[in-house]
Amino acid sequence: MEAARLRLLNDWQHDFPRVERPFAQLGEAVGLDEQAVLEAFRAWQAQGVVSRIGPVVAARRLGASALAALAVPEGELDAVAARVSALAEVNHNYEREHHYNLWFVLTAATQERLTAVTAGIAADTGLQPIVLPMEEAYHIDLGFDLCGGMAGAAAPTARAPLPSSTPCALPEIESVLLAALQDGLPLCVRPYDELGERADLSGALVCALIDEWLDAGLLQRFGVVVRHHELGYTANAMCVWDVPDERVGELGRLLGAQPGVTLCYRRRRAAPHWRYNLFCMIHGKAREEVLASRAALAAQLGLDGWSHAVLFSRRRFKQCGARYLAPTEAPHA
Repeated sequence: MEAARLRLLNDWQHDFPRVERPFAQLGEAVGLDEQAVLEAFRAWQAQGVVSRIGPVVAARRLGASALAALAVPEGELDAVAARVSALAEVNHNYEREHHYNLWFVLTAATQERLTAVTAGIAADTGLQPIVLPMEEAYHIDLGFDLCGGMAGAAAPTARAPLPSSTPCALPEIESVLLAALQDGLPLCVRPYDELGERADLSGALVCALIDEWLDAGLLQRFGVVVRHHELGYTANAMCVWDVPDERVGELGRLLGAQPGVTLCYRRRRAAPHWRYNLFCMIHGKAREEVLASRAALAAQLGLDGWSHAVLFSRRRFKQCGARYLAPTEAPHA
């Protein structure tokens, strides 16, 4: 890929410009005109390389979410995965190498809705999911440095967010805007103006509200959201350990700070079926690369003295942005 287009994917995974004509600003930075930038992003979205340009909501700051898994008989996996993927509350759905072989992320406006969706999955499939809410986040950033150290994906602007456990109740006008943003910015010359029309706001106010959400820690980041598989990161491993509760915070913070770890968090156990409480994700271009990275991290921190497992993904059934707000909460969208 030519350098200018690679920079478009890489450099604005964090802090995408909040200006009247952001694609023109990107074009000036990389030496392309505005229409060429728009055409590049439209093509990448059509190809699945870019999921969207928009917000990533910070953990536990809005609505309710959980990681869940099912142990699906092999011959039923495709059918069950299709049922799960059809739910708007499911944004990621993967087959993984484990007895619990179908793993999915649920998000909803309330805990009550999340519980109802989980119960519906159990009733519909005849299988009981394990549900693993996040208890503490140590590192969450699925930005990928595609340029070997260039500033951008690997170097977001520093912010001082509130603790991720602090809940946030949005005013109605902000809920309408965030609901409109869940699918990402429209790929047009003045995207913030178009979003503002959907929410009865000016484009300038849309930008100001996004800035406020970032400064308050409601959003983890605002930028280009790429799909790792389409960029060659096809080896995806969820690495888990059963760490004593009194050590998990200390070790999680150390693990989350290590190069190569894209996600790291503590999740609630689901005894007796699931004993593990410390999770991290490692993405790479080959299975051996990921295993070597994991082994080095575990040795450095002494993690493998506790029970552990590595769950590589086999198939991706669904990957999209989280939907915390239902369409009925966004009447202008």
